[in-house]
Amino acid sequence: MTDPSVIYVVVIALVAGLAMPAGALLARVEGIFPAWLDEELRHSILAMGAGALLSAVALVLVPDGMQDLGTTASCISFLLGAFAFMGLDIWLARNDLPASQLASMLSDFVPESIALGTTAALGGGSILLGLLVAVQNFPEGFNAYRELKAAGHFSSRKILMMFLLMALLGPVMALTGYFLLAQYNLVVSAIMLFAAGGILYSVLQDIAPQVRMENSWAPPLGGILGFMIGMLGFSL
Repeated sequence: MTDPSVIYVVVIALVAGLAMPAGALLARVEGIFPAWLDEELRHSILAMGAGALLSAVALVLVPDGMQDLGTTASCISFLLGAFAFMGLDIWLARNDLPASQLASMLSDFVPESIALGTTAALGGGSILLGLLVAVQNFPEGFNAYRELKAAGHFSSRKILMMFLLMALLGPVMALTGYFLLAQYNLVVSAIMLFAAGGILYSVLQDIAPQVRMENSWAPPLGGILGFMIGMLGFSL
């Protein structure tokens, strides 16, 4: 008979993952608002995604990752993540593949799903972490959809199917954390810090420069809101 806690963690991870295609569905809605408001909304959600990613780095990945790793190992893992994402960014640019925000979204979702599984295996409260991941995935799904759609390489249907398939990574990674990695705290910590370095690089390189609009000061507040949501999830 399947352990109820296993079913529990799979459901939480799946719901968190489905926030990505949910954000993509919202991104498909265009032309309802005046052009200026639609543009400002897009920049605000872009900033919210950046704020949510920063909250994941500051409140989950770095603090939890540094609990078990020493200072030197933490810094090395963090820097390796940043350099790895720099290399990925260079490769994407040279091959004309605009998927930097998609990479940021996955680099956030995968290690946090692993952490969700390890937390459940150790008897911790995984539902709040799952809620935080879902809240982060929604604006990230919105931004990644708009990025891929603007490139013109994929149809809306293909992008949505891609995001639905990626949502299944949540349960897979959570089960990996639950059954395989819960006893290897150092490995999970290194993965978290590696992802944190990559996410921070992506935010500074690709997302933050796109938030600003001429003669408009509201979009950065989306970043504040995204980070504040992470703060609320962390404090709860």
